[in-house]
Amino acid sequence: MPSFEYIHEPDEIYAESFRRIEAEVDFKNFSGIMRSVAMRMVHASAMVEVAGLIKYSNNCAETGKAALQNGANVLVDAEMVKRGIITKHLPKNNNVECFLDAPGVADEAKARGETRSAIAVERWGEMLAGAVCVIGNAPTALFRLLEIIEKNPETKPALIIGLPVGFVGASESKEALIKNANDIPFITIQGRLGGSAMAAAVINAISIGGQ
Repeated sequence: MPSFEYIHEPDEIYAESFRRIEAEVDFKNFSGIMRSVAMRMVHASAMVEVAGLIKYSNNCAETGKAALQNGANVLVDAEMVKRGIITKHLPKNNNVECFLDAPGVADEAKARGETRSAIAVERWGEMLAGAVCVIGNAPTALFRLLEIIEKNPETKPALIIGLPVGFVGASESKEALIKNANDIPFITIQGRLGGSAMAAAVINAISIGGQ
């Protein structure tokens, strides 16, 4: 068997990754928990240019952290996002919900000519107010969330992590979030980039409070 030189030890791989990220990326525009959020978004994507595309509202990460500490629900758009969340770091054993595969969602989506992701967001219902929303897959989920909040302002969440990915609607949905979040704290990224790994990385960074 060939012998290859590489780092074997998990903690050292992790530490070396962040040493290289800090050597290649200037995080001077980020402070507090958002610095950790930005670093983990770069780490999750392996793209240093991500740091320059991040958009967020003032004190968004701290607000999200406080919501989690108060027991907020964590509502996600995809099972991949849910699986990426390190639940042991959630401060109050927070409830993490994804309704994408809930009974009736697929049938309703087909009947209405909608995506399952959009219908699943509608199922958040009373859980939405004060929740931390994590969207890392479907642009239609983010669009539908914004539509629900516009129609029912009392349902506004504590934080929206809006990182849908793709060629159709991803960039547009994130621009809609930036322009229409109003007083709702948000974290997003411009353009097509995003994804479940990056979205989960954001909530994980917030959960541990920037450590």
